[in-house]
Amino acid sequence: MDHRAPTGDPMLTARFAPPAVPKLLVHRPELLGRLTAGAQGPLTLINGPAGSGKTVLTAHWAADGRAPRSPMWLTVEPDDAPGAFWAYVLEALHRGGVALPAAVGKPTRAEGVTRSFLVRLADGLAASTQPAVLVLDQFDTAQPPATSEGLDFVLRHAAGGLRIVLTSRSDSLLPLHRYRAAGEITEIRHADLKFTDADAEALLGEHRLDVSPAGIRLLMERTEGWAAGVRLCALAMQRSADPEAFLRQFAADRTTIADYLLTEVLDAQPPPTQDLLLRVCVTDRVHPDLADALTGRDDGARTLAGLARDNAFLEQIDASAWYRLHPLFAEVLRAHLRQRCPGLEPRLHGRAARWLARTGRLTEAVLQGAAAGDWQFAAAQLVDNLAIGRLLTGLEADQLGRALAGMPTGTTAVAPALVGAACRLAEQDLPGCEAALRRADAVLADASPTDGSLPDPCGPAPRFARAFLGVLAARASDDVTAIERAAADAERLLRELPPHLVAERPELRALLLAHLGAVELGAGRLDRAESTLTAAVAACGEPGTESPHCGALGSLALIELLRGRLRQAAVHARASLAVAERSALPAEHRAATVHLVLAGVALEQDDLPAARRHFDLATAAPGPRPDPATAARAAVIGARISLAEGDGDAALAALRAVDPEELPAWAVDELAVAESAVHLARDDAAGALRVLDAVEAPDGDRPEHAVARARALLAAGRGAGAAAALAGVPGDGGVTTPVRARACLLHAQIAAAEGESQEAHRHLGEALALARPEELRRMFAESGPWVRRTLGQDPRWARSHGWLIPRAPARTARTARAPGADGQPAVVEPLSARETEVLRKAADLLSTEEIAAELYVSANTVKTHLKSIYRKLCVTRRSEAVHRAQDLGML
Repeated sequence: MDHRAPTGDPMLTARFAPPAVPKLLVHRPELLGRLTAGAQGPLTLINGPAGSGKTVLTAHWAADGRAPRSPMWLTVEPDDAPGAFWAYVLEALHRGGVALPAAVGKPTRAEGVTRSFLVRLADGLAASTQPAVLVLDQFDTAQPPATSEGLDFVLRHAAGGLRIVLTSRSDSLLPLHRYRAAGEITEIRHADLKFTDADAEALLGEHRLDVSPAGIRLLMERTEGWAAGVRLCALAMQRSADPEAFLRQFAADRTTIADYLLTEVLDAQPPPTQDLLLRVCVTDRVHPDLADALTGRDDGARTLAGLARDNAFLEQIDASAWYRLHPLFAEVLRAHLRQRCPGLEPRLHGRAARWLARTGRLTEAVLQGAAAGDWQFAAAQLVDNLAIGRLLTGLEADQLGRALAGMPTGTTAVAPALVGAACRLAEQDLPGCEAALRRADAVLADASPTDGSLPDPCGPAPRFARAFLGVLAARASDDVTAIERAAADAERLLRELPPHLVAERPELRALLLAHLGAVELGAGRLDRAESTLTAAVAACGEPGTESPHCGALGSLALIELLRGRLRQAAVHARASLAVAERSALPAEHRAATVHLVLAGVALEQDDLPAARRHFDLATAAPGPRPDPATAARAAVIGARISLAEGDGDAALAALRAVDPEELPAWAVDELAVAESAVHLARDDAAGALRVLDAVEAPDGDRPEHAVARARALLAAGRGAGAAAALAGVPGDGGVTTPVRARACLLHAQIAAAEGESQEAHRHLGEALALARPEELRRMFAESGPWVRRTLGQDPRWARSHGWLIPRAPARTARTARAPGADGQPAVVEPLSARETEVLRKAADLLSTEEIAAELYVSANTVKTHLKSIYRKLCVTRRSEAVHRAQDLGML
């Protein structure tokens, strides 16, 4: 047989040899199994972009001996004419031991083959005793249509005697739909070829790199599982002194990844397509019309569709009209754009910004405007479209804040000044916010028409934004009445704006009401705050309102805690946590007040471990800093927990760390009341009285102050003085339940000290009756052993007030195996120690992420433990697991 191509040139032996399998290889048994199964049928297609691992996978499979017959290999060249292609196919079959009849013949012209040749070849393959498996590597759309048509003919008429494995970057011209309809094709696509986290970890391990799970996740985020990208990063990390730092800092345009992508992908495109890629890379996603706006041409739809079809690191987004570039490719293209066309990138950002604004894509328009350095345009989009609240709440807040971080601070235009104020407010930089608001005020004052009949040149949107930010920048120490007036002004201006636009911005009213309610709460106006916050909760529920929703519920929970309604406080707190969990709200946007409230509830109910857990979560939360009044309340709760744990020094340190200069008078008094309790715990009644006498109770003597003073006087042996102090405490509903219960306890102690046991029992009964609905246990523990002695004197008291006894510890796993009341097994098998720990924290209303942080494990690990708990407890949800465990005495 003449082993020459139709052109007379010798056959290139290298084209028949599979590439060597890399020594450092990721074994992918699932894909290898799919290849083996696919080789049982006529056609297997492995399709993906350059560097996705198509050839490596196929070479590994060919060398692994999994195929029914040792596969033959042919690397296809893009310039192969049909005759040359078939000559190489015949040679590959010959080298693989396929004996074809001499009548098949061979191609005589490079330009093509006759139909008769294809018929004879198909017939010869059909007569083979064993099917031939042929790998056609790099069989892309560059092949002439006649080649694909001929291959389809032979494959369909070879009666199972030929099985083809194709690797390609783009879909070939074979009629794939026919093979799919007949169930005669196995497809391994880009999504299948992408590395998983486990694959990346295995490859890094082969390179002897020890990378943390967080580092692997970062690598996968950057490469999106692109096999060549992962491998090239691994090689670069081997040369780095700190592989983890390399992952955090590496720039794709400064690595071999850039050379690979520029050579294999960009340079392979015709010049007009290269120009389009360099222009559209400035956007995160691109629409054909946006591409036309950036190029000035009208071929965007055709070019983008072709690139996506050819797997040129551009993919269609969810079958929409939009496309996105692979992030690494986009990064390399942007660097190449700056080098090839200096100064063009900002202009492209500007064009994109205006196209996006015209088509109603506000956030993207702002991001592109900021990237262009057109701060006036970017800021005006937020102000004029009433979107300034998006800087403070919603899933886009952080992204917008980062984009606008570079905006100059000295701008005198009203929109940039207002946006700058919102950015400073989001960063909790109140002085910076106030400075920006003063600049905005100056512009608004100059623009105010002197004649009321003239139109306002600024319009209502900037003036609303100013009033809105004024309310959100307010503090409890400011004039609350003035803040309420500002909120009313903002509400009035909202009514002057287009109703449809206001309806699209639910976060504005939600933020206004939530913050106004928090300011009223900080000022001690509980009734006004409750009304405002209830309205804030009603205004929430739409996307973008998650943060004010959490905050308003947290503030309502605090109000209920201050009023002694612990159950309702816990309900609001749990609702706040549920909103945060359901909406995946970032930790920094969650209200730390929620855990502070739960700590206060647990403290009053004498559950010190839960109180400490929630208090530590509250103080460690990365969210916004609490206002001074809330900080004072946190100090009081923390001090009481420390005191209950026996650490008086820590309690005093917590109270004295709060600066009283920033606090309203009632909050200063609250600190004094808490400090007096520390002195009493140290048997220093005189010190307690000095602390209380050193403050002036606001608006007369607060009931809390009077009760604390009575307690100190009683400890000092001045029973008559204590009784006189309690005389000023109202006995009706104008005083919170905990204060009334404490007053009754003190009356009981005074009576007991005077030998009036009947009167002491009456007052103690009143205290117990007041405390029982909310299970206010802590006050009885703080009152000393006389309560236990008194209750122990009468068995009926002990039986009727068993709620005072702390909850029993969890039972053992052996006890938990008893059948449940419903007849089903209580647990399929005992919970492990770690599962019990996870369940306890779930019962404390911690989110999955919070449990993970507490136990120093990943959120996925927590989810795995929860699934195991559900199985063992025969339940399907977290709440059911907690309730069942409580019924079984496990919690």
